[in-house]
Amino acid sequence: MTKPRARALGLPFPGTPGPLNAITDVAGVHVGFATLTDPARDMRTGVTAILPRADADQPMPVWAGQYSLNGNGEMTGTHWIHDGGYFVGPVCITNTHAVGAVHDGVTRWMLGRYADFYRDNHAWIMPVVAETYDGVLNDITAMHVTAQHAIDALDAAAPGPVAEGSVGGGNGMIAYDFKGGTGTSSRVVDIGGETFTIGALVQANHGRRPWLSVLGQPVGQLMPDEQLFETEFGSIIVVLGTDAPLSPVSLRHLARRAAIGIGRGGTPGGNSSGDIFLAFSVADPQPMPQLAGVVRTRRELNPEHLDPLYLAAVAAVEEAVVNALVAGEDVPMVKPRGQVCRAIDTAALAALFSGSGRQPL
Repeated sequence: MTKPRARALGLPFPGTPGPLNAITDVAGVHVGFATLTDPARDMRTGVTAILPRADADQPMPVWAGQYSLNGNGEMTGTHWIHDGGYFVGPVCITNTHAVGAVHDGVTRWMLGRYADFYRDNHAWIMPVVAETYDGVLNDITAMHVTAQHAIDALDAAAPGPVAEGSVGGGNGMIAYDFKGGTGTSSRVVDIGGETFTIGALVQANHGRRPWLSVLGQPVGQLMPDEQLFETEFGSIIVVLGTDAPLSPVSLRHLARRAAIGIGRGGTPGGNSSGDIFLAFSVADPQPMPQLAGVVRTRRELNPEHLDPLYLAAVAAVEEAVVNALVAGEDVPMVKPRGQVCRAIDTAALAALFSGSGRQPL
C-alpha cells in the first residue's frame, strides 16, 4: 500500500507543485523502474530511468548543465555536457557497481529504439548513468544488476505518478540513517507572464541522523534512536527537469541550486558523499547538431529573471528528499547482518508540524 507523501502528512512545503508533484509534470518526461528484491540472495537494488523526450521518434539533444557539490561518485557523460551543453537519450540511476552494466543496457536500448538513425548516420551514444552506494542493504559485490534490467526500466518508463521509496535504483538506499531511496516533487512558476514547470527526482542515500532538518525542525536530534553509523557512507543524485527555455549556462546554474535544496535537509555534503546534480530542459527542441544547418536559432530566458526558477528548484529538491524518506519501510541490513534500517516515524514527523507538536525553532 502506498504511504502518504510528505504534503499529505501536513508538512507545509513552500511553493506551488504541479498536478502530480513529480518530475513527470514536465511535459514529455517519463520515468520507469526495474526493482530487484530477493532477501534470499541479499538482493535489494535496481535501476531508475528518466526519459526527457519520451515521445521523440529519433534521438534529439536535450539542453543540460551539470554540477557536483562533492565528487565522491559517478555520473557518466558529464564531460560532454560541460563542453557541448546537451546530452542525447535517457538518464539512468543505479548502484555503484552497476554503472557499466546500465551503460551497456542504455546503449543497446538506444540502438534498438532508433535503429534507422544509427544505421544511416555517423552517430554515437554517450549515456548518462549515475550511481549511489547500496552496499549496506544489498550485496553490491554480487553484481545483481544487468544490462537487461536497464532495458527493462527504460521500457517501463511512463508518464503519470512516480513511485517513491524502495523502487528502482533507490531500492537499497539509506538517508540520514533512515530508509531512503527515490523521491520526486515539482513546482510551477510564473516568469514574465509565462508559466513554467520544474521537477526534481532524487536518489537519496546521504546524510547522518544528527544532521537531519525538515522545514527547520531538528528532526534528527528529535529522533535519535537507532542511529546506524558514525560516518557517512552514501551519496545523493538529483535530476532537475524543466520546460523553461534555458541556455546550458543557465542550466548549470540551475543544477547548482540542488546543493541548496539538499542543504536545507541538513547535509553539509560530507567527504564520502557523491552529491552530483543534473538539470535539463525539454524546451526548444532541435535536431542533432550534425544534421542541422550552419546557423542555429534558440529561445532562452534572460538569466536576470531566473530567481523564481532557482527558488522553485530549491524547494522541489527539499521536498523530494523528504518524500523519499516518508515512503520508506523497515529493511534488514546485509552489512552488518542482523541490524535493521528503520523507516522514519511518519506519525511523529507529522506531529512536529501539528499545533500541539510543533517544536520551537
